[in-house]
Amino acid sequence: MCQGRVVIVTGAGRGIGRAHALGFAAEGAHVVVNDVGAALDGSATGEGPAADVVAEIEALGGKAVANTDDVADFAGAQRLVASALEHFGRLDVLVNNAGVVRDRMLVNLAEPEWDAVIRVHLKGHFAPIRHAAAYWRAEAKAGRTPSARVINTSSGAGLLGSVGQSNYVAAKAGIAGLTVVAAEELARYGVTVNAIAPSARTRMTEDVFADMMAAPDDGFDAMAPENVSPLVVWLGSEESADVTGRVFEVEGGKVSLAQAWRHGPAEDKGARWEPAELGPVVAGLVERAPAPEPVYGAS
Repeated sequence: MCQGRVVIVTGAGRGIGRAHALGFAAEGAHVVVNDVGAALDGSATGEGPAADVVAEIEALGGKAVANTDDVADFAGAQRLVASALEHFGRLDVLVNNAGVVRDRMLVNLAEPEWDAVIRVHLKGHFAPIRHAAAYWRAEAKAGRTPSARVINTSSGAGLLGSVGQSNYVAAKAGIAGLTVVAAEELARYGVTVNAIAPSARTRMTEDVFADMMAAPDDGFDAMAPENVSPLVVWLGSEESADVTGRVFEVEGGKVSLAQAWRHGPAEDKGARWEPAELGPVVAGLVERAPAPEPVYGAS
């Protein structure tokens, strides 16, 4: 499905990112495997998971190269895109997957914990998109309009909220918003932009949601990260050209299309409201609107 396409996957050394890299390679893509080799909290480990995944792909007869740049560093993201061009001569697909967590209740959340999560998730999406988009725009202006794809990684937490994860929720909600804007802006250059909100067993989830994420003794392992990647591979293929600006939830064998914020019930006075008038107006709007989906972890 992706024969000869050149794909960057960030955070591809482990978990869902690794599954994406292997999934694309299995469908004939050349893969830039990006991972800084950090621990879950972002600290250095001295490990080289990107090189390990490259070795797996090459052992299966595929083509891949490792990259260890920090995707949230603007210059590092530029080097990442340049790595694809240097080794494979082009770039067709960018999969933004890298992330960290610093889970705390809001009243206990420290400024560095907020900054780290926003930086890696949100800026770590923006910076690679920015440099990939510059390349694709130049290609389009040169008469070589690409069939390019960006697949971002949001989260159910970002779509619905999650208690104890306000930094992560804000970042993942921002990624969903970035996705729809990038889809609109980049369409003229032959680029589609979509996002997934996956539920799978990763370093981020296996301890926090231990019972839910535990692998079964037999039968279908619904939380295996490999379940998420088929949709990502399809979204990265040329077949997905008509799909853009969408967010898909993926869990086990289930794929669903998330519903974004939409305009709801309205009341228009045709003039400025007085504060005292608005109590019954707001009550009526709330009564006429569907109840919101519950926040994850809400009591």
